[in-house]
Amino acid sequence: MTEFDYYEILEVSKDCSGAQLKKSYRKLAMKYHPDRNQGDQEAEEKFKQINEAYEALSDDEKRSIYDRYGKEGLNRQSGGGGGGFGGADMRDIFNSMFGGGGGFGGGFGQAQRNPGQKYSQDFEQELRLKFHEAVFGCEKKIDIAYKVPCGDCKGTGAKDAKLKTCDYCDGQGQVVMRQGPMTFAQTCPKCKGEGKSIAHKCTSCSGKGYKTKDTTISINIPAGVDSGNRLRAQGHGNQDKYGQRGDLYLTFYVEEDENFVRNGNDIYIEVPVFFTQAILGGEITIPSLDGELELMLKAGTKDKAQFVFNGEGVADVHGGAKGRLVAQIQMTLPKKLNDEQKELLNKLQESFGVESKPHQSSLESAFDRVKGWFN
Repeated sequence: MTEFDYYEILEVSKDCSGAQLKKSYRKLAMKYHPDRNQGDQEAEEKFKQINEAYEALSDDEKRSIYDRYGKEGLNRQSGGGGGGFGGADMRDIFNSMFGGGGGFGGGFGQAQRNPGQKYSQDFEQELRLKFHEAVFGCEKKIDIAYKVPCGDCKGTGAKDAKLKTCDYCDGQGQVVMRQGPMTFAQTCPKCKGEGKSIAHKCTSCSGKGYKTKDTTISINIPAGVDSGNRLRAQGHGNQDKYGQRGDLYLTFYVEEDENFVRNGNDIYIEVPVFFTQAILGGEITIPSLDGELELMLKAGTKDKAQFVFNGEGVADVHGGAKGRLVAQIQMTLPKKLNDEQKELLNKLQESFGVESKPHQSSLESAFDRVKGWFN
């Protein structure tokens, strides 16, 4: 294997913390994992290097030896090179890509790859929703492309379905991982536990082992979903060699509204109020998700004042209880005054007397103090 620097391959500095090391490792291992780069030899080699580097640097004793003597020092200690995997961290990555809980709002389900299958039965797709579609729920028709096994190679990706012994695990279907003193086996990431790999690629599917089919499906979106929520569409995933379909996981992205701002189940709306109305008070009508609401302004309402309407927000997607609608006052001032308006405002100001000049009384002591500085 080509000589390389462990810190450089993990894109961290030599004084990085264990947490920084782990974070960078997880990101890179996800990026270069063979399942996400099928047929890419360069990515496969990078994946091996990343795991070799992390296996050494995640162990304090090995990291100390590497910092002092380099890779040669580790080889002298262990009698061989690295090449192990990151233990629990690698299992987390496998779970992130192929495992996890199911159901609404969760990760991928458990219907995963069968032996000899080149892809997971579950897959994920983003679905954009308009603001009102997410708030009230709707039925959406969406286009999807799902995978089916290639008939010419029987889903193997190999010409005439002929496979050779995997050179990554020597046909064992597993690779040994080391985490400190612990040693355990993990399914081979190259052959997916089969112990065999492609000798010559199938020309029909270019070695992928599958083809794609396009279809349109209808999905009922429950009221109250938000960006980042997931919905499992059971039976709309990829098809295995037995004709069974996995699940489709829809991840929502909700577009913003021109007036309403959503925060969880609460809705915020900014209400422009002219300064005279804020001073005098009175009743105004504001829009809500379900129609209109009456808002009673108290005399002397301040800018940014908030009025809360319980039960006028978004219905919780799990329980159904509605959040709040919060109306925030935005004080507006006239942009231009004519002569008559100026005269009226001057008369109004004069009618308040001293009260119209609060800065004079509140800052009087400051004026006196500043004058004393120059005496």
